[in-house]
Amino acid sequence: MDGKLRNMTAIYLSQNGKMLMLYRVGSRVVAPSWCGIGGHFEKDELNDAQAAMLREMKEEIGISEHDIENLRFRYVTLRRKNGEIRQNYYFFADLKENAVLKTDCDEGKLEWVDFDDVLKKEMPFTAKGMLEHYMSTGRFDDKIYGGVTTPDGVIFTEMDEF
Repeated sequence: MDGKLRNMTAIYLSQNGKMLMLYRVGSRVVAPSWCGIGGHFEKDELNDAQAAMLREMKEEIGISEHDIENLRFRYVTLRRKNGEIRQNYYFFADLKENAVLKTDCDEGKLEWVDFDDVLKKEMPFTAKGMLEHYMSTGRFDDKIYGGVTTPDGVIFTEMDEF
C-alpha cells in the first residue's frame, strides 16, 4: 500500500416500493454484479461526491437532479483492497413519477427490484454491507453513517457533526 486512493460514488433510486439496480459488467474494479448507479470521481470532483454522482447518473441513465426528489447523502465507506483505500459515497433519492430513464445502459442491465428482494442480489462486498444496514436501519432515519470494512462485513457508526 503506497497511499493510493480510489473514490467512487453511487445513487440508489426508489419508486413504488422498488429500487433501481444496475447489473454492472465490464468494470475494471468489480466483478459483474448488482449495484447502484455510479462510478469513479473525475479529478475536478474530488471534493464533491454529489457532483460525481450527478454526472454518473446523467451518463448512465440519462436523468438529472430535476428528475429526482428527496436526495440524501447517507453513507461513506472505506475498504482496503488491491493496495488502495477505496472510498465509497452512497446517495439515495426517489425518482419522480414523470422522469424518463434511458432504456439501455452502456454499463450493464437496469432492473427495478422489489425492496424485499434487493439483498438477494449478488453485489460488491461493501455495497452489500451498506445495503444490509440501509434496509434494516438507514432507510428509517436521516442519519449519515460511516463504515469500515472487515473480513466479516462493514462496521457502521453514526457520523455526528461537531
